Amino acid sequence: MKIYTRTGDGGETSLLGGKRVPKDALRIEAYGTIDELNAHLGVVRTLDPDRTLNRLLTLLQARLFVLGADLATPTEEDSIRIERIGARDAEELEKFIDDLEQSLSPLKTFILPTGVPVAAQLHVARTVCRRAERVVAALGKVETIGNHPLVFVNRLSDLLFVMARYANHVAGRAETAWKSRE
Repeated sequence: MKIYTRTGDGGETSLLGGKRVPKDALRIEAYGTIDELNAHLGVVRTLDPDRTLNRLLTLLQARLFVLGADLATPTEEDSIRIERIGARDAEELEKFIDDLEQSLSPLKTFILPTGVPVAAQLHVARTVCRRAERVVAALGKVETIGNHPLVFVNRLSDLLFVMARYANHVAGRAETAWKSRE
């Protein structure tokens, strides 16, 4: 099977189910940004995170594939059966957040997105996740996607923030507090 199809050369692509849409459609932007986020998580995994983080990253990458397929398949499409992101997925992220936070000291100030390479790259992934959240929110205003994808992405950005803090913690790197010029 060839990797190129030439079907997108005119500026359109196919959603799961076959519907053709412009490549700059919000739906394409949404699942494309999720794909970008997934690639960033792959970069984090190349930085040799500890076992806890690597296990979480593996799971998150798999869930992002589900989310990408969910966003690539209009809810009215009934010719194809796919797994959809649900309430349980966001609840699972909340549990991961709670578990990681047990080993962290409470935040008393804003922190700068820095630290060991794993933490810094997790902060980059968090900002991509926030962008994905904005695109998914915009998509939800013009197309039916349900509320679970948006809730999941919102919770995921929180988890990525905590994972970055955790990465610094296990590496023994102190967080850098943000200080105003005043």
